[in-house]
Amino acid sequence: MIPKLVIVTEIIAPYRIPVFNALAERREIDLHVMFLSENDATLRQWRVYKDEIKFQYDVLPSWRQRLGRHNILLNRGVISALNKINPDAVLCGGYNYLASWESAGWARLHRVPLLLWSESTALDNRRGHSIVEFMKRRFLSLCRAFVVPGKSSSQYLSDLGIRDERVFTAPNAVDIQLFATLAEEASRREFQVRARLSLPLRYFVYIGRLVRAKGVFDLLEAYAQLDGEIRARVGLVFVGDGADRAELMERASRIAPGTVQFSGFVQREGLPQFYALADALVFPTHSDPWGLVVNEAMSCGLPVIATSVAGCVPDLVQDGWNGFVVPPRDASHLAAAMSDLADNSALRIEMGSRGRERVNAYSPAAWAEGLVRAMESICAREQ
Repeated sequence: MIPKLVIVTEIIAPYRIPVFNALAERREIDLHVMFLSENDATLRQWRVYKDEIKFQYDVLPSWRQRLGRHNILLNRGVISALNKINPDAVLCGGYNYLASWESAGWARLHRVPLLLWSESTALDNRRGHSIVEFMKRRFLSLCRAFVVPGKSSSQYLSDLGIRDERVFTAPNAVDIQLFATLAEEASRREFQVRARLSLPLRYFVYIGRLVRAKGVFDLLEAYAQLDGEIRARVGLVFVGDGADRAELMERASRIAPGTVQFSGFVQREGLPQFYALADALVFPTHSDPWGLVVNEAMSCGLPVIATSVAGCVPDLVQDGWNGFVVPPRDASHLAAAMSDLADNSALRIEMGSRGRERVNAYSPAAWAEGLVRAMESICAREQ
C-alpha cells in the first residue's frame, strides 16, 4: 500500500508547485497538499498558477491579519481535512501557524509520524525570542524526522541536538529548465527585450522585496562607491517592490554618474529576461533562510554576489569560483566584489557557467527524492 503524505504549507507559491509536482510523480508516495491560504497579497503579488498544479490539494478557509512584522493566519477545517485524507504521515512547513499545531496534535492523537520541513539557520534574524524558542523546541520534540534544504539548516538542527539520522536533505529548487529556456530566448532577442524593458547596456540586478532587511540600501551604497567610470557604463536594476522603495529611489537619484532603475514587481515568467542580460545577481540580504533568487540566477548562467548569512550560500555559492561571498551590512566588500566582476568579462562568463552546472543538482526531482527517502525511513521504523 502506498503511504499517504500530507504537506501542510502556507501559500500556493510559484516556486513550490514544481517540487510538489515532482513528488506527485513518484510512485512511492500518495501526495496531498493542504495550503493555508492561496496567497499573501499584503507581502507579494505572486500570481497563483493553478493550471500548473498536478497534485491533490486543498485550500483551507482562512483569515489573515498583519500586525507590524507579525503575520497572523487562522484557519478553519484543519482537523476535518486531515480526518478525510487520513494520511500515514504529516509534514509541516513550519510551526508558526495555529494550523501547524493542530496538525501536530492530530498526528499525535492518531499515532501518525510528524515531520518538520525546516529552513531555519543559526544566522536567521527571527531567532532569539524566548517565546519563539520555547515553541520551536516544543514542536521539535513532537517530530519523528526533519526535512531541510541544505547545509545551514542541517547544521542548525544538529546544534539543537537533533541526531543526523533523523534529518533528510531535500534541496531547495526552482524549475531550472523553465528559467534556462526563457533566459536563452531573452538572449536571442536581446535588442527587443532591452528596449522594451528600458534596460541599461550593462547592469547588476537585484530581485526581491525592497525592504531594509534584504540589504537593498547596502547595495545602493556599494554601487555609489564604485569608481565613476564603472558606474558610467554599468547600471543597477532593482526588480521588486516593498515598503522602502520610495526612500531607496530618493537616495538613488543623488548618484551620478550611473543608472539606477526600478522595474517594479515582475511575475515569475518575466524574471529570466532580467537575469539573461545582467552581469551578475547581487543578493545582499541581512538574513534569509535560503534565497531562491540565487537558484534562479544560476539557472540563467549568472555569477552571484551574496552575503554569508544567506542560507543557500554553503550549498550554492563558492567564493571566487562561481561568485563572491561577502559579509552582510558591508558596502565596501560588496563594492569590491562588484568592481571585480564589472572589469572582467571572462570571469563573469566562467563563474556563470560554473553556477549553471552546480545548480543542476538542485532540481525539483532532487527535492522529491529527499522526501521519498524521508518517508521510506519513517515507514520502515513504523513497521
